[in-house]
Amino acid sequence: LFMLAFLTAGCCRGASNVSRFDQLFRPYWAPDHFSQQGDIVNMKLDSSSGAGFSSKNKYMFGKVSMKIKLVEGDSAGTVTAFYMSSEGASHNEFDFEFLGNTTGEPYLVQTNVYVNGVGNREQRLKLWFDPTKDFHSYSILWNTRQVVFLVDDTPVRVHSNLEHRGIPFPKDQPMGVYSSIWNADDWATQGGRVKTDWSHAPFTASYTGFQIDGCECSDAWAASENVKRCSAGGERRFWWDEPAVSSLNVHQSHQLLWVRANHMVYDYCFDSARFPAAPAECQRRRH
Repeated sequence: LFMLAFLTAGCCRGASNVSRFDQLFRPYWAPDHFSQQGDIVNMKLDSSSGAGFSSKNKYMFGKVSMKIKLVEGDSAGTVTAFYMSSEGASHNEFDFEFLGNTTGEPYLVQTNVYVNGVGNREQRLKLWFDPTKDFHSYSILWNTRQVVFLVDDTPVRVHSNLEHRGIPFPKDQPMGVYSSIWNADDWATQGGRVKTDWSHAPFTASYTGFQIDGCECSDAWAASENVKRCSAGGERRFWWDEPAVSSLNVHQSHQLLWVRANHMVYDYCFDSARFPAAPAECQRRRH
């Protein structure tokens, strides 16, 4: 149902076909830690360096997807990230962070949202499959109404626009698309208690199925011009402005409830030790 909504909504979609890595992305960190096998790009972490790639362009609104096969075996201490981010101290950012594990333990996926440079909105879940055995799709949908994180097109998190309650929402900064792999054994696995075992290196994450269907922005344009070009206030109406993607449908809402009930292991909204006063966007959920 979710993909059907995307295929039928709006008249002004960009190209949604899968692209080659080098059409959309380029390495920005440790290019010698990349390798390629046909349509599959591999990125590795070893004791000398991690690695990362970024999109060649920036975007405002749309959907970004890639298929990832995570580090196999003992990946404790490592983090593989897929995220969107703008630049500067007051940046906006949407994060998938895959936290490495000891062999046999489930992978944890942490999502986070930064708005105007402020994050601390972590949620963590255990995946319902082994993400190291095959490729799975991870996506971020972004429009003026919501940010949706999806795993194999199942919504696992929604960050809604609550500007009517005085809560800022990320809608005026173009974002690049990034992925990286690095050593984070000070916090990534069991709060940093389990360190990276370099005897298992290199740690390799593999990627394919690169898709970006969004409004491409230029650094030469002012932020207000990008907003005008890429949203409903502009001259064209884009698919991400359509009602079909302004909120989850009934099926997607049930999927999200299932994820939260069966796979969520941490939600910042309910961490009263860390946030004695509920964050503004969480107040109605906590009470």
